[in-house]
Amino acid sequence: MNSIKSGAIHFSLMALLFTMTLKANDPLKPIFTNTPPTIDGILNDAVWQEAPFVSGFKTFIPDFGGDMKEKTIVYMAYDKENLYFAYKCFDSEPDKIKASVTNRDNIRPEDWVCINLDSFNDQQSLYAFYVNPLGIQADSRFAGGAEDPGIDFVWYSSGKIDDDGYSIEIQIPLKSIRYSDNNPVEMAVFFERKISRYSEQGSYPALDPALGYAFLTQLKPIFYYDVEHYTLLEILPAVTYGERYIHENGEMVTEDVTKDVSLTMKYGITSDLIFDGTYNPDFSQVESDAGQVDVNLRTPLFYAEKRPFFLEGRENFWIAGTGSSEIDPVRSILHTRTIANPLVGAKLSGKLGADNTLSVIYAMDELMDKSSGEDYAHVPFIRYKRSLQGDSFIGGVVASREFKNSANRIGGIDGKIRITEASMLEAHALFTQTKIDSIGLDANGHSIGIKYSGGSRDFDYQFTARDIAKDFQVDMGYVRRNGLSIGTALIRPKFYPSCDFIQRIDAELLTTVTNDKFYDMWETYNFVSFNAYMGGRYQLIGKYSYTTEVFLGELFKTGGFHVFAGGQFTNNFYFGVLYRNIDAIYYDANPFQGHSNRLSVNIIYEPSDQFHAEGDFIFNDFYRKSDDIKIYDYPLARLKLTYQVNKHLFFRGIVEYNEFRKQLMTDLLASFTYIPGTVIFLGYGSMYDKVDWRENNYVSSNNFMETQRGFFFKASYLWRL
Repeated sequence: MNSIKSGAIHFSLMALLFTMTLKANDPLKPIFTNTPPTIDGILNDAVWQEAPFVSGFKTFIPDFGGDMKEKTIVYMAYDKENLYFAYKCFDSEPDKIKASVTNRDNIRPEDWVCINLDSFNDQQSLYAFYVNPLGIQADSRFAGGAEDPGIDFVWYSSGKIDDDGYSIEIQIPLKSIRYSDNNPVEMAVFFERKISRYSEQGSYPALDPALGYAFLTQLKPIFYYDVEHYTLLEILPAVTYGERYIHENGEMVTEDVTKDVSLTMKYGITSDLIFDGTYNPDFSQVESDAGQVDVNLRTPLFYAEKRPFFLEGRENFWIAGTGSSEIDPVRSILHTRTIANPLVGAKLSGKLGADNTLSVIYAMDELMDKSSGEDYAHVPFIRYKRSLQGDSFIGGVVASREFKNSANRIGGIDGKIRITEASMLEAHALFTQTKIDSIGLDANGHSIGIKYSGGSRDFDYQFTARDIAKDFQVDMGYVRRNGLSIGTALIRPKFYPSCDFIQRIDAELLTTVTNDKFYDMWETYNFVSFNAYMGGRYQLIGKYSYTTEVFLGELFKTGGFHVFAGGQFTNNFYFGVLYRNIDAIYYDANPFQGHSNRLSVNIIYEPSDQFHAEGDFIFNDFYRKSDDIKIYDYPLARLKLTYQVNKHLFFRGIVEYNEFRKQLMTDLLASFTYIPGTVIFLGYGSMYDKVDWRENNYVSSNNFMETQRGFFFKASYLWRL
């Protein structure tokens, strides 16, 4: 322990001497090297002995401005083709560091460090590169106040836990990011560290408590001189083979056999403008969607996009003022899951000059159902943004879903303007046209919205107003309701008790009024809640709501209470439970008032660094209010087991039982990922129903019979030239 303390003191004194000479507004200037470090998690390379470094991390979770409980130092270097970073993360109790050899993008509950990189220093978006103490990666893009973890970049990392804590080395190829054609290349960076057992996150530079979590405006400039500016060329061929079987007339028969070869290309017109093209793409998923309660729904379920082609650059398709609150019906203008079976696809995304961002996507979607006489839908989407001062912008969008005899089109403008250092104004005006020649329909609609929000250490607030026409329709997006006028107001005071066990309590008050234009009736959505962060590992949420909803000309109650309790009880065990008791509507041609109990349980157990077990249980029921008769209950259980052999190879099994539908699903997957793009997947899945084949008929049974079966193989290889 004495050696640990002396090492920490030595590095702390070095960091103090260096950072005293670094003025707050001076840019960081990493060292150029002709001898790059070996990415092995051991900081014994010569470059790290000479590289500039920063320290003095300050917390922003659970509170702002405190010294982190453990010291952190970050070193910076580069060559003509790569950016290099090294973290030395001291820890006085290295045996309590939470880290596992898990699959990519699954490290958020653990200890980690992060390089947040605004590669243009335009305060519009950033790359985030996360690494846990064993070198396992996660990455994302941040824009418009939201983080998108779906994207995967090609970069390299390694980590080692030692007696002092842990060390991490990171290599980011310049081919993997977009940056300006200038010399020097000016970027901006925000170094981050999380210590999971304290629920503590800290950063360099420190976040200003008066500005809250406005990350994009608080990064530190970092300059790179004489780096390469590439004409990027990537070629990604892929092969897919699949078989599907179905139980028919008492036996399993082949339903479909798929044999596909696809080709995707990425070409860098400049280092900051990229073209992607693909023919006969494999847009299949390698993991089934988690089951959701799919009965008594007013709107279709939302499933997140998981297909790689649609993930890169999708942060640019966010429209200001959409998804502005938890009841905002306009969730997304482009939801690419509506593109189900594309034959060809193309994307163009990047910067045109210092202030202009262009994003274009096109897909020819081959229709599964051709009974209407249509074979394809053409889906173009064009997005333009112009950066203003700071993280402000104005933009425009044009998109459509086109058929031979019908179309749905949208166009409009949006913008985000920083009013003060801690507040932001967002607005949009979107207009749609829906044409169906066969019935002579030509309908026009609009969505006009505004949002004003701000936040600081002690207080957050948000006010929104939205008008949505009856005929506002977005076939390529996800809109839950139309024909509404909505106003919302939310305040969130935050308290920091002196009690050691409770770090922070967030109180929240929301009030909403909505006019349903179809019936000229008013509904409301109001709640009060608290969210307590306790003991560094635990969370308790309580919420009571008074809400109403208009459906088919009737006003129903939909409020109630919910409570959540959960936490990381040990390094290898997490437990969380959410219970809701609410009034509810039975959505039917003859709707009626009811009440519902809703329970969700999530358990994660990691007996070793390489084995991960996660169980989920969902239960919903519904009782008619007039006579308290049960209409349905819906239990759903899911177990996922993953064994991570190393950072590249894992085996995963899923078992899901749906009691409501009397179905059992199994899903097995072997996955090898060398780098994103160079992958091999092998999967097998089955569906079992409680039926039996008797006397040439399917009849109900207490036993399971396999009714569907599938097998697939997928391999791709990324050539980067």
